[in-house]
Amino acid sequence: MDISENSRDGALVISAAGRIDSTTAGELEAVLPGRVRDHGAVVLDLSGVPYVSSAGLRVLLIGAKAAKAAGHRLIITGVAPAVREVFDISGFSKIFTIEADIESALAAIG
Repeated sequence: MDISENSRDGALVISAAGRIDSTTAGELEAVLPGRVRDHGAVVLDLSGVPYVSSAGLRVLLIGAKAAKAAGHRLIITGVAPAVREVFDISGFSKIFTIEADIESALAAIG
């Protein structure tokens, strides 16, 4: 998995590429919770992620809890149809703010 970060319009954008599964979820877990605690708004771009397993969902939930505890925002963008289906079935679509792309997420942050 490749993870990159950059700041845009007052938010931290984290872009992930590759599968988020039991082999790679630890890489995202090493980054996401700390970043959402340290930044008021984080956009997690999953446009390069074709698959998320239950291990990946666990990491996203940890990130959501860290954001909520800090009073910060975590917005997910670029969700592929197969990943969106996993989010819908698991109920994660109701937990997260999901926007179509980074620009929409930044606009939602305001």
